[in-house]
Amino acid sequence: MIEGVGIGLRKELFEPLHATTRRVDWLEIVSENYIGATGRAAVMLERFSRRWPIVPHGVALSIGSDPPPGYLDGLARLVDLVAPPYVSDHVCYSSIGASNYLDLLPLPRHAEAVARVVHNARAATAAVGVPLILENITTYADMPGSTMDEAAFLTAIAEQAKVGLLLDVNNLYINAINQHRAPLDLLEAFPLQHVKQLHLAGHTWDGDLLLDTHAAAVAPPVWDLYIEVLRRCGPVPTLIEWDQHIPSLDAVLDEADRARELMARHT
Repeated sequence: MIEGVGIGLRKELFEPLHATTRRVDWLEIVSENYIGATGRAAVMLERFSRRWPIVPHGVALSIGSDPPPGYLDGLARLVDLVAPPYVSDHVCYSSIGASNYLDLLPLPRHAEAVARVVHNARAATAAVGVPLILENITTYADMPGSTMDEAAFLTAIAEQAKVGLLLDVNNLYINAINQHRAPLDLLEAFPLQHVKQLHLAGHTWDGDLLLDTHAAAVAPPVWDLYIEVLRRCGPVPTLIEWDQHIPSLDAVLDEADRARELMARHT
């Protein structure tokens, strides 16, 4: 089990994290960066896994199409190495056959897509030997053929595949603003009963759109939405994502401290 607030393990933080005496509850790694890792990355992973719980969070499982050949075998070996309580990825597709699109692409929200995700989620869970939780993504357009809203789509997947959900609060906020909807309305509809973990991250304005860049501190309205999640869900394990323009470790840990303080105050 993991509790409290974690941070993403990024290579820029290797040395300061090794030296820090500040509180870190757990670490999240990008699965693909450590599947078959050698050299410095492998050394740091082994070192940090002795000190903190580590959760692999993937971007290439492509649960809505099919995982790349050999991917689940590599993920299973990573699970054996770090012994996580679960692994996570996204409700999306990122590859078809040998073509990898290097992005988290939205699925049409209909029964056929639910069935494909459920089949692949069950197969992934069996292959890696630990539970799988799936994250809501940012979507900048609705796919043709959709017959469900996101809440109904994610509910069907969670209940049929028996998987938990990773609620990315920043993603939910971005989708609400870009769709000209109230963030609280999307939160009220979200299947919170299935949420096992939360993500917090920064975003960037690009003209009239918000982009999910993970390149800044958590924005004030996302903190406000996080408080509402905590009031409804209790102390769900929370991860601070910062993937571009990464600041000092202390700046990242300041964000984690704020999340931890809010968790204590509002649950």
